[in-house]
Amino acid sequence: MESLGFIGMGNMAQALAQGFISSGALAGEHVFAYAPHQDKLKKTAERIGFQPVASLADLAAAADTLVMACKPYQIEGVVAELGDALSGKALVSIAAGWDFAHYEKVLPPDVRFQFVMPNTPAMVREGVLLFEEKTSLEPAERKALMDLFATVGVVEEVPSALMAAAGTVTGCGPAFVDLMIEAYADAAVKYGVPREQAYALVAQMVKGSAALALETKEQPGVLKDAVCSPGGTTIRGVCSLEEDGFRAACIHSIDAILE
Repeated sequence: MESLGFIGMGNMAQALAQGFISSGALAGEHVFAYAPHQDKLKKTAERIGFQPVASLADLAAAADTLVMACKPYQIEGVVAELGDALSGKALVSIAAGWDFAHYEKVLPPDVRFQFVMPNTPAMVREGVLLFEEKTSLEPAERKALMDLFATVGVVEEVPSALMAAAGTVTGCGPAFVDLMIEAYADAAVKYGVPREQAYALVAQMVKGSAALALETKEQPGVLKDAVCSPGGTTIRGVCSLEEDGFRAACIHSIDAILE
């Protein structure tokens, strides 16, 4: 893979493009993007460092690997517009819900395909990148793609049947964590901590707690118990969260998306 072309340049595509370029995995002159709003695209290109193009045809001519990063409802129209320009290309899709089985129905037979579900922390090289197990990429091609995505986070291979569940947790999860950060910052502000300091303290607390879990590989319950002294303040807070249905609310947020 020598060049990468993004079809669409929304938040997720921007996160990936910025991550790939800032990590040094791809030079900006080898990353291209097309989006219908050209003025906005050019401003984003100046900020991140990729090359904007004026049409889908120009994108297909410039890049050997294409990333489908448009809205899911636009995909069939994009495939139809590209037509023969897709022939012989490798196509990676980050559009939610469009897995191998969906693309198999609309792609020309000589297009090699991989479904990937990323998340926005890829922008700071802390993403989770889920690769659907089923693929039509050549083995060496797939490895090169996985190595590229590994520069912006942790790559995991997931069976097709579990992509929706795993991708919902990792893809939507950052918004839920941000909501939690905002809530605990509000609590700090309520008791006098300045707003910006509250955000910084809570964000670092979440980052540190996640790092501790990853490094120690301890179950979350074990780490939680280590903070909860008998009769102490933390266990009282835990009990309050349980009374308010905190864990159930987390599970229900995923149910609301998948069911």
